Amino acid sequence: MDLTDAATRAAVGDRLMERYAGRPVVIGPGILAARTEMVSWIRSVGGTALVLATSHGAGPKPADGDCVVVDVEPPPTTSVTEELRALDHLARHLPEHAVAAVEAFDPDRRAVWVGGPFVTADEPILGRAVVSGRPAAFVALEDKLLADHLWDAAGVDRAPYAVVPVDRDALAAATRDLAGPLGAVWSGDTAEGFNGGGDYVRWVRDEADQARALAFFLPRCEQVRVMPFLDGVPCSIHGLVLPDGTAVLVPVEISILRDEAARTFTYGGLSTFWQPPAADREAMRAATKRVGEHLRAAYGYRGAFGIDGVLTADGFRPTELNSRGSAGWTQVTGIDRKLFSLLQDALVLGEDPGVRVADVEALLPLVEAAPSGRAVALSKSAKVGDITEALTWDGRRFEIAEPGVETSNVLVMADTPSGLFAKVDPCAALYRGVRVARINLALYELLQREYGVESGHLSIAPDLR
Repeated sequence: MDLTDAATRAAVGDRLMERYAGRPVVIGPGILAARTEMVSWIRSVGGTALVLATSHGAGPKPADGDCVVVDVEPPPTTSVTEELRALDHLARHLPEHAVAAVEAFDPDRRAVWVGGPFVTADEPILGRAVVSGRPAAFVALEDKLLADHLWDAAGVDRAPYAVVPVDRDALAAATRDLAGPLGAVWSGDTAEGFNGGGDYVRWVRDEADQARALAFFLPRCEQVRVMPFLDGVPCSIHGLVLPDGTAVLVPVEISILRDEAARTFTYGGLSTFWQPPAADREAMRAATKRVGEHLRAAYGYRGAFGIDGVLTADGFRPTELNSRGSAGWTQVTGIDRKLFSLLQDALVLGEDPGVRVADVEALLPLVEAAPSGRAVALSKSAKVGDITEALTWDGRRFEIAEPGVETSNVLVMADTPSGLFAKVDPCAALYRGVRVARINLALYELLQREYGVESGHLSIAPDLR
């Protein structure tokens, strides 16, 4: 099979879309703008869609008449972790108006349910099978306290670490033993469920930092992983566990800005415009293949996964596993988002999609020839409504363009249940060799300057290779 041929890719996508052909599909709960493509794909095969929208989000939404939109109010949240944790519970405890809308949309119960990676596929919802989600056993693999055992089992170089109870003396002792020149990083377990977005990660350099971190973890976690602070470029790499092995793609830069005075990390966007040196990239790819094969053998894993880490002065060091099609996976598979989304769904359901490792990895030259990326900002401290503004870029700083001026950098913002989401899309400020972290820093500076979004004193991590 030659997936480098667009017609062949389209044919595989059409075959995998057959499960949706001519039938009703319930999508969500989640952000409406994130489901625009899926609604279009469903309509293209004669299906109909109902979207349960927790917010409408930033960017293009389905056109009027393309789908039924049912707004559902999520519980109040203060972090991305809480927002994502709420999705599975909300899907299974929908308000009465949403249940009534689903039953009216699909009275014969012919629909399938597209939930996304934070809605588990173990049990049907309202009697409808979940076809886009994850088994709870796959979700459990994201526990950061499990990650180092995975690296060891797969023979992947890692940083030293210790897992200790949430106890002042134990954490202080582990930090003394492991802290590097920039201190240590504490990461909490998943005793209360999935955590992500850096919400359960704390940068510790002195006793005051330890006291604040301890106060955070005490009511939330049972154990904490302590590691030295890893300096270098934050990045990830992604694999796909297929019936015949693990296909591996190329690294993705992750913009994680730091505020040294506040000891905080701020998430930004993703990009393949930056790539590690060739030897580092191949080492990362080889390690990812070993991890994928271990996941298959030890856990019966199938589908997409990502390894987040840091390209340090000593090479890549992993920090966590994302057992799903993460944001980085979405970025690197933009060459054919439909195909890769459908492959993921089929694999998680235990189906053979008829695609093999060699088929996927043959796409690498096309992926490398079309780098992509965008700057993204999240904030818990502000809500701004829906905003779209053209931006000018002078190589260092974004400014809002004069009315009527068209540019190749566009700011799009919208409120979310836990704050706001902003992105620059399109983002001509990004090009090959430019790190997205630099563009992201300029985005946060714009948001602070023009919209009062507090982000502190941010800086980017150095490239040490």
